Amino acid sequence: MSEIIEVSRDWLKLREPEDARARSARLARAALRRLRPGPITIHDLGSGTGSMMRWLVPQSPGPQTWVLHDWNSDLIDRAADGIAPLDRDGRPVAILTRTGELSELDADHLDGASLVTASALLDVLTSDEIRAVVRACVAVGCPVLLSLSVTGEVGLEPPDPHDDVVAAAFNAHQERHAGGRRLMGPAGAAHAERLFLEAGWSVRTARSPWRLGDHEPRLLERWFEGWLDAALEQRPDLRDDGTAYGALRSAQVRRGALSAVVQHTDLMAWP
Repeated sequence: MSEIIEVSRDWLKLREPEDARARSARLARAALRRLRPGPITIHDLGSGTGSMMRWLVPQSPGPQTWVLHDWNSDLIDRAADGIAPLDRDGRPVAILTRTGELSELDADHLDGASLVTASALLDVLTSDEIRAVVRACVAVGCPVLLSLSVTGEVGLEPPDPHDDVVAAAFNAHQERHAGGRRLMGPAGAAHAERLFLEAGWSVRTARSPWRLGDHEPRLLERWFEGWLDAALEQRPDLRDDGTAYGALRSAQVRRGALSAVVQHTDLMAWP
């Protein structure tokens, strides 16, 4: 996975406040109610710089240990640096890190897990990688909370005739073949849900949209640029119209005249 999925620390920092607002607090509370009494060990898959940990720790009882899994050692080292977040009882959490590919994940990597979490992960995995994650979680038998999986649904206001074409090209880019891997893209969350249900588990889902506008213009601008660039990479034939479309939308962002709803889904599963 490391040869393909590169995520910058700046992008993760920029999106973190909107991620925190968008995640389903209702599903998080439901997952926490299913934790066994006593010390908690939470394994966070594809942890990046630790945004899921910083969001969930203050809502959770302690003592807590977080085990952060990511292939990117730079991001995961950054997540472990600095002041540890405090649980809802005011105690700092313990943080461990593990570097490795999720395609190799098994139950041994989740040893002692009370809860398994992930954020913005399923859409950048392959079918086999999602199957490995689900198989490992089922083997451990603890609740699972997987947030912010892209669904492919985007709504821009004001609308433009190019919106649907660009959205379709972006979604195709999310499902591309890359480095010998076929990414699941917007189908990732539904695939994970099917696998948990086939294993006999219960599943709940909730929509977790980003709502971008003039309250966070930098995030809207960066998201739109990345969205359009991916679409044009997938469909070079759209480049001429796409350049004019991008200039129009960028001008709207600068005037505070553009907003976007980017849909995601959160998923909770339990035995």
